Amino acid sequence: MIMKKSLFLIPAAAALSLPAAAVVRTVLTPSKHSDYAAPEAGDYALELARKLSEMVRYETVSHANVAEAEKFLGFHKVLERLFPLVHEKLEKTVIDGNLLFKWKGTGDGMPILLMSHQDVVPAEGKWEHEPFSGDIADGKVWGRGTSDTKASVMAFFQAVEELLKEGYTPKCDVYLASSCTEEWAGDGAPKIVKELQHRGVELFLVCDEGGGIISEPIGGVKGNFAMVGVFEKGKGDVKFTARSSGGHASAPTKNTPIARLAAFVNDVETHNYFRREFPPEVAAMFKSLAPYAAFPLKLVMGNLWLFAPVLKPVLGKISAQAGAMLQTTVAFTMQSGSDACNVLPQEATVSANMRFIPHQGEKESLEIIRKIAEKHGLETEVIHSNDYTPAVDINGAAFRQVESVINETFPGLPVSPYVMTGATDAQFYQPVCKSCIRFAPVIYGPEQMKGMHGLNENIEYNCLPGAVSFYKNLIRAQENR
Repeated sequence: MIMKKSLFLIPAAAALSLPAAAVVRTVLTPSKHSDYAAPEAGDYALELARKLSEMVRYETVSHANVAEAEKFLGFHKVLERLFPLVHEKLEKTVIDGNLLFKWKGTGDGMPILLMSHQDVVPAEGKWEHEPFSGDIADGKVWGRGTSDTKASVMAFFQAVEELLKEGYTPKCDVYLASSCTEEWAGDGAPKIVKELQHRGVELFLVCDEGGGIISEPIGGVKGNFAMVGVFEKGKGDVKFTARSSGGHASAPTKNTPIARLAAFVNDVETHNYFRREFPPEVAAMFKSLAPYAAFPLKLVMGNLWLFAPVLKPVLGKISAQAGAMLQTTVAFTMQSGSDACNVLPQEATVSANMRFIPHQGEKESLEIIRKIAEKHGLETEVIHSNDYTPAVDINGAAFRQVESVINETFPGLPVSPYVMTGATDAQFYQPVCKSCIRFAPVIYGPEQMKGMHGLNENIEYNCLPGAVSFYKNLIRAQENR
């Protein structure tokens, strides 16, 4: 009897020792602070701000399924005026408004490609500064495309312009690319990739936008952090349809198409049908950010081996973006029904945007949502879908090189892997590159994050010199491999 009691106490004691071990481990892990901030803006920063302003003033809104190559050819004239040496010295290819430049290197090492898109989303609503004014005021450049992503385009063009002026020639080939259809996931980037495949190009590294220098990437983690995107979730657009014989609203039947759609939407949003897991890259992100958090959060983030089961169900309530890194998500975005208030629709629809996580990818996630829809008597139509991209090896040469360049360019700036819940052009480059990294070397504070695709988009121009330096250092870094 005594032996049985002792055996019972062993797992209990072990259970109590686990939290104690986590606390001790956390206490022994040195706390860190991210003190990096961009230097005050000088004349050089203002010069770069003026170049960005000119680029913003040329409106480059892209629209799905609309060919607007001529508009972008006009924007290319702006780039040619701002960066004459790039256009004089590099081989330029234009593919339906999409840009590809080749800077021939002296050696035969695997080339790199720097890219960011030239198109922007429409600018609606009332702005403090007109959306295509490119106003320079209050230490910022204002307008659609400043942060998403003409600042990056300006920075890598300027980096190459300056290196050419210095008489520099890269060791390996360097490509610059910029699509004009990224904002609607169009065919611009695939056309560039097709051209690279035709030339037999295999890239060591692609550096696209996506991540960036982000202020407070997770609530409770203070300061600026270089968040480097290492993979993207898959994406699908799905339409759900409910049908009936219709009728007059004065004598409504039960379970109408609208009612069935409403029940379906409520069902999906109320219940969690998709499994929450910590991908290795998210676990690595939490581990790298943990030392910068206050003790309670540091304890949880630094000890996922213990706290993951507790954190999984609540993380989305703490941070919607962090929660989206753990599971497939469903966002209902569009709906349609009757054309008149007194008519019961014969057909009603609701559409959703889905983002697929690696542990429950495109095929499985679509099957789950299809079965839920069937339960409510709905038809499911997949309009478009693609699976998640393979993850960049965070211990591999490409990631480590980018990390080293960030450390060189921005002393004191912590670096962390980052999972993209949105989409970038980098997703299309897998056939020519195994290391597609998403990192824009500019600072995105809360104001800049809010402004992307929203009102009053802007960027603080004191961060522009650092962005140019990052790209110059990344090009020079190829000499060491």
